[in-house]
Amino acid sequence: MDEDESRPSTLGELIRRQRELAELPMRQLAAMVGISNPYLSQIERNLRAPSERVLQAIAEQLHLSADTLATHAQADDGAESAVLRAIREDPDLTNPQRRSLEEMYEAFREVTVARRRRGGGREPDEE
Repeated sequence: MDEDESRPSTLGELIRRQRELAELPMRQLAAMVGISNPYLSQIERNLRAPSERVLQAIAEQLHLSADTLATHAQADDGAESAVLRAIREDPDLTNPQRRSLEEMYEAFREVTVARRRRGGGREPDEE
């Protein structure tokens, strides 16, 4: 399998892949989240967008950051950041370099968002 094919590109694919990695049957995850099996199936097939509460519950049960799932949900809505777009469009980067930069960018964003939620504000610039 090509590395690009193994990387989830939509919110539904990410949820399905993480559920499978956790070896959870769809019915079990749906019950844990408190939603119906058909609704979870529709989310995984990108036919329905989950509410914020459902997204949070799915993230919690799969031991994922809710911000990561929210970022995927926004990307599904076409709200891709300019930074990610620039990384993906740069002809001088290889696919592994692109993936690494995207992962680093998302990790930095998650840390910043989490810090803001805790009330930590911004970290002073390092010299």
